[in-house]
Amino acid sequence: MYKWMKNILPGGCGKMETDATADNTKQTNPPEQAKHESNILDLAFAMDCTGSMGSYIKQAQQNIRKIVEDIVAAEKADVHLALVEYRDHPPEDTSFVTKVQDFTPSVSVMKKCLDACSAQGGGDTPEAVADALHQVLKLSWREEATKICVFIADAPPHGLSTSKFSDHFPKGCPDGLDPMEITHQIAEKGITIYTVGCEPAVNQCKDFFMAVAHTTGGQYVPLRNAALLAQVIIGGAQEEVTLQRHLAEVNEEVLQEAQGMEELDDEEVATKVHQKLLSKGAKTKKLMRNQAALPEASGVAKKMSAFKNMAEVQATYDSEVAVTAAPEFEVKRSVFGGKMKKKSKKPMPMSVDSPPPPMAMAMSSALDHYEVSEGNIDYAQTKRLVSKSMAQNKIKKASKF
Repeated sequence: MYKWMKNILPGGCGKMETDATADNTKQTNPPEQAKHESNILDLAFAMDCTGSMGSYIKQAQQNIRKIVEDIVAAEKADVHLALVEYRDHPPEDTSFVTKVQDFTPSVSVMKKCLDACSAQGGGDTPEAVADALHQVLKLSWREEATKICVFIADAPPHGLSTSKFSDHFPKGCPDGLDPMEITHQIAEKGITIYTVGCEPAVNQCKDFFMAVAHTTGGQYVPLRNAALLAQVIIGGAQEEVTLQRHLAEVNEEVLQEAQGMEELDDEEVATKVHQKLLSKGAKTKKLMRNQAALPEASGVAKKMSAFKNMAEVQATYDSEVAVTAAPEFEVKRSVFGGKMKKKSKKPMPMSVDSPPPPMAMAMSSALDHYEVSEGNIDYAQTKRLVSKSMAQNKIKKASKF
């Protein structure tokens, strides 16, 4: 593997990271009752910048100013922005592994960094997902902020499967980073991840990205039309800002339930907490897809989220995720003229609920719409708050598997 030095990129658009051997992510226990302000928002984007992602990058470039303006107008939020670009490790991709722009209050700086993004390169099927999560964890998150990362992806991490697609690093990230270990550290830090799965390509690893979101108390958002990306980001941010206003109260209830207990049943606690919140008239906003709630994490994803490392995830993925014939979208093409990225010709793994055929997906994507509703806090939102509280307070969930 190549060992490259860290460089400061021109134009103030962050630094290029190609070697993660220097790890400064050692966790310290935060104050038990650290104060969080819902109107202080740290919003990070992590984006796969390989060949197929051009339309998503273009939407971020065109809409970043609108995204921030809409969030500020709706929530009166003090917004800081960060960006993590990722591709793959050499020799699969020799351009970069990750590029990072740390948090900035300047929309202009972020716009400049996004404008410098391009979609090209790649190699085998997986990408440097673990490295991207590692960089997300290392960002300069404000302690008091509502912390959200929108993670936009269409390909799995290295080491997810030993047989179901071409992976030139089948033992996992070449830098020794474990994406599940990092995801649990992200959850403990109070960072919520919304994984945006670029369908249909992401269906090969949707359960993994559902597990990442579920672990952090976030949501998996299926996206078949890049033009809707801004709606997803704005809606997700608004939902999390309103949920954050109830986290302190949920924290108190969770800590009270945890007294004298080695582990908690998160569903049982969520039921009690939800009733209390409803009795007090708790209101939230909610990101909706086609006037319905976003899909709940699959059973496999929930099982994966309980695992602490990638080895356990891999075993579950290989044994429990079904395999179907490889669909036509197996070649990743660059809309910016980058080289095509050849995918594996092996059968493509899918969730138990296989997606509709490509023609049906195309028709569905034309009809998709994301909007924000407002009303009483629902049980699913309460359960996510309980999950966040348990992660931040390092309270073990009772096993259901």
